[in-house]
Amino acid sequence: MTSIDLLWKPVEGYIDTASYGLPSIGTMQAVEQALSEWQSGLGVWEQWSTSTESARASFAKLVNTESSSVTIGAASSQLIGMIASSLPRKAVVVVPDIEFTSNLFPWMVAEDHGVVVRAVPLEYLNETVAQGCDLVATSAVQSATGEVVELTSLRNAAESVGALTVVDATQAAGWYPIDASQHDAVVCSGYKWLCSPRGVAYMTLSERLAAMLEPSAAGWYAGEVIKDSYYGPPLRLAKDGRRFDISPAWFSWVGGAAANNDLLTIGIEEIYRHNVYLANRLLVELDMQPTDSAIVSLKINSSVDPAKVPFRASLRGGGLRISFHIYNDENDLDRAASFLKGSIVRS
Repeated sequence: MTSIDLLWKPVEGYIDTASYGLPSIGTMQAVEQALSEWQSGLGVWEQWSTSTESARASFAKLVNTESSSVTIGAASSQLIGMIASSLPRKAVVVVPDIEFTSNLFPWMVAEDHGVVVRAVPLEYLNETVAQGCDLVATSAVQSATGEVVELTSLRNAAESVGALTVVDATQAAGWYPIDASQHDAVVCSGYKWLCSPRGVAYMTLSERLAAMLEPSAAGWYAGEVIKDSYYGPPLRLAKDGRRFDISPAWFSWVGGAAANNDLLTIGIEEIYRHNVYLANRLLVELDMQPTDSAIVSLKINSSVDPAKVPFRASLRGGGLRISFHIYNDENDLDRAASFLKGSIVRS
């Protein structure tokens, strides 16, 4: 494993990657260089755009798919909205009722043109899907609770009724192994576990789903040959996932490319072991059952002042959400455990 101290500056007490990930030294340097080039007028946009294609290719490796199936965007909801707006009238979409709204609101907006949305408790997701639907959408790891969804059984339930599977990997990709080749769409915002700047988002598409989508936001960057797609007809879009691209925010993608390379250098399996070890150790220290998730949600006593928590975490879904990533270590674990032993509510 690469020495993490060579990639990230030690950040003691920041255990909140589920809110936003921290950039590596290399990511910061890459973005700062691009911004300096922009300020000086010496920058060449084609070089910044090369980072977008590098990030597309490295994300494909991170989630086990071909780069030709990857679409780039700015946010998960923007990409999911493209799918939602392409669904036919009376299409039935099943989602967990605890789902983060970036993977919920786009489907609910589609109700205006006849889509039917069924929000069900997560524990009944597979059962509801197997009863019949057209599409199931879920996060691979739930934002509020850290619960890891068993995607293989969900895919099997969907296949049994011919339903599409859409997985939001925003809280998973970067620490949890994701196989995008097994799903019709995997969508991911990069600013959390991928440690990218805001404005970096990806969507992988199966051939089946790609054939259903309308590239409603297509512009010059979605052209088959970008430099030949600036002006005038005819419509000449890329044949692969690029046909659904929007024009990239250059500097975000410079950071995204550098960040993905760091994660590939370390390896997702190694990151998974590291993160889950710390999270499980915290739960054991608190006499609780391990959950094998990098995200831990705990109820804290109402008397505890959140402003006085001696580490950085978030209040989400009625609990204190703690999330360990590759730049965390046992000092962060000990700091959290020491405080929480007298502060959590035990059910």
